[in-house]
Amino acid sequence: MQTPRESHRFHILEVIEKSEAPLGANQIKKELSSLGLNISEATVGRVLFGLDQETLTKKEGFKGRILTEQGQNALREMRIQRERKEYGEEFFKVLDSTSEAELVEILVARRVIESQLARMAALHITPEIAQEMQDTIDRQAKYSKKGIAAEYDVQFHKLISRSAGNKVLDAMLDLIRQDGQLTPALEYIRKKVKSSIIVDHKKIMEAIINKDPNTAEKAMIEHMDNLIRDVNKYWGKM
Repeated sequence: MQTPRESHRFHILEVIEKSEAPLGANQIKKELSSLGLNISEATVGRVLFGLDQETLTKKEGFKGRILTEQGQNALREMRIQRERKEYGEEFFKVLDSTSEAELVEILVARRVIESQLARMAALHITPEIAQEMQDTIDRQAKYSKKGIAAEYDVQFHKLISRSAGNKVLDAMLDLIRQDGQLTPALEYIRKKVKSSIIVDHKKIMEAIINKDPNTAEKAMIEHMDNLIRDVNKYWGKM
C-alpha cells in the first residue's frame, strides 16, 4: 500500500510536469486542491525540498520548480508501478473466481448480445449520443496510453445500449458484464499482450454514426473476437 508521502511525491511531480511554467509551493497546493487533494502548503514545501535533494526537481530562480530529466524518469516509473498495482490486483481478484474458459464464455455471450445492440444502435442513433460516443472515444484514447481507460470502455458500450433502446438486452448485458468488474481484468490482459481496443471502438462508432447496421454488427463481432484472442493469448503465455 502506498504511503501518504509516496502519494504526495507522485501527485506533486505530476502537477509540475503538466505545467508549462515553473511552479511554487502555493501554486502546487492550489492545483492539488482542484484535484480534490488537500495537502498543506507546508507539506508541499517539505516534499519539494526532498525532491530537490534527490535532483528530481530544480528551482528556476524565484519562479518555482521544474522537473529534471531524472524527475521525468522517476515519474514515469511511478506511473508504471501504480498501474501494475491497481490493475494487477483487480485482475487477480477476478482471476480467483474466473477461469480462462469462463472468461471466454462471457465474451462469447457478449458477442451475441452486443452485436445485436450495435445493429439496433445504428438504427436509432441520435446526434446527442453520437457526440457522447465521440467524446468518450477521445478520452479513452488519451487515458489508454496510461493504461487507465477501463471506465471509458464501460461508458462506450453503455452508450451503444442506450442508443439501441432495448431494456431487456441492456439488463442481460449488465448481468453478463458483472457490473463492470471484469473490465479492469480485460484491460490488464490487453496491456500484457500489447493489444488495443481503440481501433475496434472507432470502427463500431463510425458504423453506428453512419447508420449502417450491418457494418456495426460485423464490427462488434470482430471486436469481441479480438478480445477472445487476447484472453487466449494471455493464458497461453502463462
